[in-house]
Amino acid sequence: MNYEDSPDEAAFRADLHAWLVGNIPFARPDPSDEEATVAFLRRWHQELAKAGWLGLSLPVAVGGRGLEPIYEGIFNEEIALTDAPPPPRNIGFLARAVLGFGTVEQQLRYLPSLLTCEEMWCQGFSEPGAGSDLASLSTRADLDGDEYVVNGQKVWTTFGKWADWCLLLVRTDPGVPKHKGISALALRVDSPGVTVRPIHQIDHSEELSEIFFDDVRVPVDQRIGAPGEGWRLAMKTLAYERGPADVGAVARGSKLLGQLERSARRGELDGVPDVRRRLARTYVHMEVLRLHVLRSLSSRATGEPGPEGSADKLLMVQVEQELSRLRLELSGDRALLGEDTAALHDYLHSRALSIYGGSAQIQRNIIAQRVLGMPTA
Repeated sequence: MNYEDSPDEAAFRADLHAWLVGNIPFARPDPSDEEATVAFLRRWHQELAKAGWLGLSLPVAVGGRGLEPIYEGIFNEEIALTDAPPPPRNIGFLARAVLGFGTVEQQLRYLPSLLTCEEMWCQGFSEPGAGSDLASLSTRADLDGDEYVVNGQKVWTTFGKWADWCLLLVRTDPGVPKHKGISALALRVDSPGVTVRPIHQIDHSEELSEIFFDDVRVPVDQRIGAPGEGWRLAMKTLAYERGPADVGAVARGSKLLGQLERSARRGELDGVPDVRRRLARTYVHMEVLRLHVLRSLSSRATGEPGPEGSADKLLMVQVEQELSRLRLELSGDRALLGEDTAALHDYLHSRALSIYGGSAQIQRNIIAQRVLGMPTA
């Protein structure tokens, strides 16, 4: 395959690069001020939406641009290469869930405000007893006339504290095998009976939350997909969530690797054990990840992400954890004394990469069983 930009892709990249250079906000809030940071990012995301840079591969009818998936990869590369603030994390994979399973009416109802960032969504999947074994979830939705009554708890919900809507997995039929009794609901987070409890994390952020549901009533017309289709919807959502191309991992990692290489040449990393060998190994891993991502984006032009994406996720985790560890060692005492909070934050955040979106162990099982065809235990 050809790994170079086509003429149309090159023109798109140039237009995007010029827009970013002319519109990136220079004044940014202190990362430790989370409320200010969230407000800042929301304004930035709305600017991206107004300029037509969000939902590039989504249909024009719902506010997208109908482009090939490769343009999403170019967008994320340029965001990282220009050091622009990050784009919305969850628009792509949550929109795919609504597109793949929602009615036309639901798509027109939910997606335009999602793409313009007027409304923020979160993802209510994991529970205290259902993380890697997501199919064991116990949050229930019992049908009562033309409404579901929801009771249960979700945990590790990203942006739950600020979300307007939640794409919620619930058990609607406890009498069938666990994978078949799950449905998905679009639930207003400000509904009566919903309690959001932020989780204070090791990096002092409250990005994650617990959400409790006590007799929360949700209209039946807010179910996304047919009853029992929740597992299929979840797998589609996670397939996109795990994609390094969707989160700009290659460009972000390449930029940081370049910075570390320049520091090594200046002798600033001489105190870091075996630094040149580690940089070389990370470079190889980065190049393998880059080629995997390009292959994955090309395959999306003719179909959905497949189980091979688990290899991309494992490579992304390996590269980002290697780079964040090197950056932390370079920072030395400055990170621990609060003089380089970004290095410490990135390192701590990188530890979670091998857990969220499906743990590394789950990804290896997917590769073994669904890619290599190995027998289950």
